[in-house]
Parts: sequence; C-alpha cells; structure tokens
Amino acid sequence: MPTSHPDSFPRMVGDIGGTNARFALIHGPACLPQQVETFRCADFAGPREVIARYLKDCGSVQPVWAAIGIATPIDGDQIRMTNHDWAFSIEALRRDLGLARLCFLNDFTALALSIPALAPHELRQVGGGRAAKGRAIGVVGPGTGLGVSGLLPNGKGWIPLEGEGGHVTLAASTAHEAELIGLLARRYSHVSAERLISGAGLVALHEANAALSGRVAEALDPGEISRRALSGECEHCVTVVNDFCALLGTVAADIALILGARGGLYIGGGIVPRLGAFFDASPFRARFEHKGRFSAYLAEVPTFVIDAPWPALIGAARSLED
Repeated sequence: MPTSHPDSFPRMVGDIGGTNARFALIHGPACLPQQVETFRCADFAGPREVIARYLKDCGSVQPVWAAIGIATPIDGDQIRMTNHDWAFSIEALRRDLGLARLCFLNDFTALALSIPALAPHELRQVGGGRAAKGRAIGVVGPGTGLGVSGLLPNGKGWIPLEGEGGHVTLAASTAHEAELIGLLARRYSHVSAERLISGAGLVALHEANAALSGRVAEALDPGEISRRALSGECEHCVTVVNDFCALLGTVAADIALILGARGGLYIGGGIVPRLGAFFDASPFRARFEHKGRFSAYLAEVPTFVIDAPWPALIGAARSLED
C-alpha cells in the first residue's frame, strides 16, 4: 500500500452494498486492511449506526481518515442509496464520527481501483485472450444490483470511472431472451441490465422461464436458485443460471467494446465468484465473443473473475492516496 500522509492513521475503509456493509481498519503506512467485519444493512438505521457499532467492536478506536465505497451515484454531499433506504449527508456523518477526512465513492469505482493491486492468484481467467499493458480495463459485477466501472490509463497511473452502467437497456441476443425480456417489460417500464443480471434478476429469470413453459415458479431466493443449479438437482435452475451468465456475457462485451478494454474485463460482485466452475463452463465466454465483425477483437480480450476476499476495501484504501 502507498505510504504518504503518515499522520492520517488509523484509517477506516468500507464497502456498503444494497444488502451488506463491510468495514476494516488500516493501522499504518504500507499496512493492509485488518479487523474486517460484515454487517447486514437492514439491521441498522443508517451508516452512522453501523460504523459506530463497528468501531465499538474494534475497541472504540478513532480513525483519522476514512474512505467508503457505496452502491449508489455520488453527486455532492447528499447520498441516497439506489437499492436500500439509507439517505444521509457526508459532511454530517464526518462530523458525527469525528473524522478529519471522509470520502465516499461508488462501490464499483472502489473495486476498479483495487485491480492493479491484486495478485495473480486473486484472479481466475475464464476463456482465452491476453491483457495488453497500458490499455483500458473494464469492470462489471452482479450482486444486489449490477455494478459497472473501469480504469483508463493516463501515462502515470489510472483514472477510475464512476457511472451507472448497470441501468443501460438490456438487449436480447436470442429469441428466448427476447421472450424473457418481453415478459419483464409488462411489469417494468424499463428493462435494464440490472433487472435480470443481479440477485433479484435471478428470481425474475426463474419466474419468467417458468411462465414461458406454462408453469408457476416455486418461490426461491437467489441463493437457493444458485445452489440447485450448481448441484445439478434442478434442470430449471440450471437453465436460469445459464441464462444469467449468457446475459452477463452480452453486457460484459458491450462494456469491453465501449471502453476499448484491451487490458481485460474483470468480474466482481457477490454472485459470480460463488458460481466457480459452473460459470467457467457456462455460456458467458461464448456470448462475450459473439459480436459479429468484432468477435475476433473480443476473443483477444481476457475475462477474469475476481477471487480476492475484500477487493473493494483495497480500492477504497487506494482512493485516499489520490
């Protein structure tokens, strides 16, 4: 880790998603995040309460600086989460916590910042291709929502992107996908990528596939759908997760083409890393390369699953050095 500003320790870093919030402390220059704890967002009224609980668990330590990735757009002092009900002022939170500096950034911007610091064993390549040095990097990941970011080279380092690419309009690549999206369009005025490529998206795909086959879907949560698919015990769940992976391949390829991500496309979030070998054998990579005249271009772009324990915390820590 960088070593500047030695008087700014201990530092706190965080990663707040729509479901869970994770925090850690950095006790000095060149130290990695330690004392990592995870909390359910639904158990707390807001970030002040969950951070206070975390710091109490750590012995009432008082951080000096803090950086937190959060799953929502950052535009000024007021934050309102997209997939959770927390709303707050960054400055008021800084004062309440007694911090000299408090930075919030989009959670996938934090994830993107971690990539140059990840070790080779923390990345699992899916398919072929080779990362080109000094070229743009794309980042995508389904969890409670669908995060999208990237890194652009600037000669001396990287410029992280902050956007809301998970809310682009989802396009079908097959007649089956067109039917699935058509069903969802009856329920939502806009069928975004996040509607189907997320935890809630797994449930939506499960219900839509059942409806297309004339059945009523059994009520299953995302974890149970994934479990049944991985075990092979439910053919319907296998279809659902394969649809999910194929659609992710389409969106990942779009990101790679938009950014010119010859440096690779990296996949994070809470779902794909847990799919393991199922994901590697899924339609994801074939769909990623299925882009007509640019199929050969994408065949040279490597795709990696991020298999590190707390990458967004690493990225939040790196953001404090900029």
